[in-house]
Amino acid sequence: MWYSEMDWFSVRVLSGREKKIRDAMLSELSGDADSGKISEVLVPSENVVEMRSGKKVIKDRVFYPGYVLVKMDLDNESRHYVENIPGVMSFVGPKGEPEPLQPDEVNRILGEVEVKDGQEVMATRFQKNDGVKIVDGPFLDFEGSVIETNEEKQKVKVMVSIFGRSTPVELDYLQVEHLKHTEA
Repeated sequence: MWYSEMDWFSVRVLSGREKKIRDAMLSELSGDADSGKISEVLVPSENVVEMRSGKKVIKDRVFYPGYVLVKMDLDNESRHYVENIPGVMSFVGPKGEPEPLQPDEVNRILGEVEVKDGQEVMATRFQKNDGVKIVDGPFLDFEGSVIETNEEKQKVKVMVSIFGRSTPVELDYLQVEHLKHTEA
């Protein structure tokens, strides 16, 4: 079954190589005279902030590892082109036959990408009763335990002992790290 207009298709690719495969498709397209059959190649992702050795490191995390979304006019030629990009395994669909994504699916994915675009999300998640050490701010080097988390604001409330009294302190995720357990 072939489609007359551009539809979004999901393509199964080697995990961890999504962006390289996208770039390969795009560079091949720019040099190809018949590039009008593929209009967009998308790897939905978000920026994730991690703390490593006290430094803020930003990584790009892919929403759907092992998949690339391609908006294309599907025919034998364009299908052959996509399937022959190094790292591409197959189109997603019944028995390996390409099946276009539903418009509501595409809108949800594109909406998710738009909302997350430019935002940084913390990778380190804290849970109630986790032991933490404060690594930044006026309470530097204090230790305490998590009493509350706020994922949306990326804040954590920690109970610390100040002058012998337990006191709750609200901090950003970047200001605390999990306590390292050392064995004697």
